[in-house]
Amino acid sequence: MSATDPVVLEWVSAALEGDQDAFAELVYTYQDSVYNLCYRMLYERTEAEDAAQEAFLRAYLNLQRYDPSRSFKTWLLSIASNHCIDRLRRRRMVWLSIDDPLPPNLSLSSDEPEPEDTIISNQQSEAIQTLLSSLNPDYRAAVVLRYWYDYSYTEIADILDTTESAIKSRLFRARQMLAEKLDSQTAPGALTALLEKA
Repeated sequence: MSATDPVVLEWVSAALEGDQDAFAELVYTYQDSVYNLCYRMLYERTEAEDAAQEAFLRAYLNLQRYDPSRSFKTWLLSIASNHCIDRLRRRRMVWLSIDDPLPPNLSLSSDEPEPEDTIISNQQSEAIQTLLSSLNPDYRAAVVLRYWYDYSYTEIADILDTTESAIKSRLFRARQMLAEKLDSQTAPGALTALLEKA
């Protein structure tokens, strides 16, 4: 949807007049994007669900502040990312071990991925998330918005309410920090490619 999608603007206008169904349409349209951002930031399903609900509640309570010349999605993700940053600053970091014993290799005859492939994929996902968790919340938000959502520097600056040069600096420093933490055993291909981007 474009920044000024007429359907979205209609829903916003109707929601401002008390139409709860119109706001429900906004939630339905953007719930996956908001949840995915919260999950990447917080990496805990229940907390991500709570954060997404809180983001929509804050959006509803502040709907009169929405500027129709901006993308509604960008405005909404701004609320969600700032809420997640606040949560990360408040919570104690709990490090989960990925050294648990692996289940024995099973032989399956189905279309499901082989257990070994699933384990490798899960380990790569865990490795990426552990590395992301090592970043401070502002850097993590910039990395997630850039490399998972493919937002431009300008869009990220808008979402995080900062300057484009600050975002470039955060991403540069984040890539440096992540590169220092990588070694040949924990460098999933996707993250290695991410770190090689300019």
